[in-house]
Amino acid sequence: MLVLALSLLHDCLKGDVINYGLFDKCGIIIGTALVFIGLILFIRNISVKVKIHKILLVVILVALSVIIGGFSYGYYLSEQEKISKHGTWAIGIYKSSSSEPFNFTGDDVSNPVLTASDITDIPAAFVADPFLIHEKNTYYMFFEVLNTDTDQGDIGLAISNDGFNWTYEQTILDEDFHLSYPCVFKWKNDYYMIPETYQAESVRLYKSNNFPYNWSFVKTLLEERNLFVDNTIFHYNNTWWLFTGNYSNDILRLHYSDKPTGYWIEHPESPIIDGDANISRPGGNVIVFDKHRIIRYAQDDYPYYGNQVWAFEITALTKTIYEEHRVGRTPILKGFDNWNRRGIHHISPCSVRGDGWIASIDGH
Repeated sequence: MLVLALSLLHDCLKGDVINYGLFDKCGIIIGTALVFIGLILFIRNISVKVKIHKILLVVILVALSVIIGGFSYGYYLSEQEKISKHGTWAIGIYKSSSSEPFNFTGDDVSNPVLTASDITDIPAAFVADPFLIHEKNTYYMFFEVLNTDTDQGDIGLAISNDGFNWTYEQTILDEDFHLSYPCVFKWKNDYYMIPETYQAESVRLYKSNNFPYNWSFVKTLLEERNLFVDNTIFHYNNTWWLFTGNYSNDILRLHYSDKPTGYWIEHPESPIIDGDANISRPGGNVIVFDKHRIIRYAQDDYPYYGNQVWAFEITALTKTIYEEHRVGRTPILKGFDNWNRRGIHHISPCSVRGDGWIASIDGH
């Protein structure tokens, strides 16, 4: 109990309590209430000079309550973790009228806009990790489809004329290993994709030969390190940058190259984050806007996977320097709307000229 109290005090002083999820806070409140009740009963029994065995009985009852509460809370978190990773993920659309890629809301949108039941060419357990592309007045969404026949992820495609009403097209990429997080980007008038391919123990680059269809493997960008996850590429200051996460959700690495097909070098400040599952793992594409402003999104995976999403603004980025700061004191997305009551872990904003932003998100 003393260790828990000291840990809580430490997080309060650091300002890290804002990283706590809803159920962390509930657990702290319940635990604190039990401790106070126990102390009151203990002091009351002392004041009437009860026998020692009665005092011990009160202490044992309080201890049992705390232990039972702890086990119950731990069991809930373990179940939440299972649900978060394997539960029914769906895709929604949020919008923002801000000039910045923040303040997103799902109000006035009929969410979710895409679920496993919309997948027509393969049996699907869920859809997740949506990335938005706006090209020639048409919106394209690339996302993971968990194929229940193979128990692995494939990459699917949906198309929309307005960004809110979507039609599923087909599976556009299927490999012998798991695919997810299809980070799609444009380079030299062609579209490329870096999906998550951690089962292949590498970061792989694909190219569309007839956008948005006909994707083929180009080359391996990084290898020799296990479990690259949620790889996120972006272009800034004549350089290509690549964030990679890890499967324990607590490390963020950064590489750079002169071109996507070139040789990738790990940044001297990498790992950018080490040992913090609240803000490490990439949670959607990096946004560069107003020429010099850079926003990265991070999924909050503690105490359970897919808890919420934070935004960070990168304030200094060169081949030797990296600095960032968190945007606001609260997560940019918390989930817990009527269709994603357990959380959210991904956002892909797309600028709507003169009318703010729309973003594809996933939730469960």
